[in-house]
Amino acid sequence: MKRMLLLTLLFLSFAFAARAGSFTDAAGRIVEIPDRIERIMAAGPPASVLVYVLTPQKLAGWVHRPSDEESQYLLPSARSLPELGRLTGKGDAIQSDAVAKAKPDLIVDVGDVREEYASLATRIQTETGVPYLLLDGSLTNTPQLFETLRKLSGAPERGMELAEYAQAHLDKLKAGLAQVPNEKRSRVYYGREADGMQTGLAGSINVELFDALGAVNVAAAKGAGSLTKVTPEEVIKWDPSVIIAADAKFAAQVRSDPAWSGVAAVKNARVFVQPALPFGWFDGPPGVNRRMGMIWLEPLLYPEVFQTDLRKETRDFYKHLSDGSQRRAAR
Repeated sequence: MKRMLLLTLLFLSFAFAARAGSFTDAAGRIVEIPDRIERIMAAGPPASVLVYVLTPQKLAGWVHRPSDEESQYLLPSARSLPELGRLTGKGDAIQSDAVAKAKPDLIVDVGDVREEYASLATRIQTETGVPYLLLDGSLTNTPQLFETLRKLSGAPERGMELAEYAQAHLDKLKAGLAQVPNEKRSRVYYGREADGMQTGLAGSINVELFDALGAVNVAAAKGAGSLTKVTPEEVIKWDPSVIIAADAKFAAQVRSDPAWSGVAAVKNARVFVQPALPFGWFDGPPGVNRRMGMIWLEPLLYPEVFQTDLRKETRDFYKHLSDGSQRRAAR
């Protein structure tokens, strides 16, 4: 009898170990992960993109439903996914009962690793009983991001493919930037929203591409932080050599307004609008989609070093991502 009881306890212990494993996320939180993950809920837009690219058939829903224009570039199976809202950020944060309705096996947040996000993850996990991971979404961590999630989501081959692809591009970028002296680094302003007066301070994940590309974020003159509002007078005084606009209205305004005519970026026709389908290349969201933004900006900022066939690189980038997604979605 005792032997049978011991065997039963050993079996149950083994079964529990097979069902779950401990994982330490980027915030140092120890999270128990189930062995089978079929539905993943994204806490914010960057996580939506990550899960969609890696394992689209496991994405429980979108934080924001894609527009008709965006949907043209997405897998048919992903276009009809429900809008779940977001767990992170300001404004339309959703409640724990929405998590219960989504029935995820795992919640993933990708981006800044700050105490406020770690606390949110712990609270939602406690309230819902669903494991919640906070992952470092910095650009330099992209290969590790794919490597981490591939093991947890059951997409080992796809995750390895994406991790190697991201690392190869980071290595190429590093080698190219080594040829650009500091005095030739571009001074750049990034304008969000229709008026272009929202931007990222030093250290903001929304302008992290500048750091990755060795460019100078002129708004860093206002200090460190996240997103902030500035004035046209401030931007004009900073005299950026390149302006990246999230909205075409802002680009049109600075190109035509006489008040901006003396700005180096305007004088030299260096005002660009970020492509944004199906996801932003520079921002919107600040996720793994920004790797295409790096490919786009390299020859714009440093044409003497990066001779890029942008059409070919764009086709290759999206073919690489969509082919893998199509293969996995078809399984």
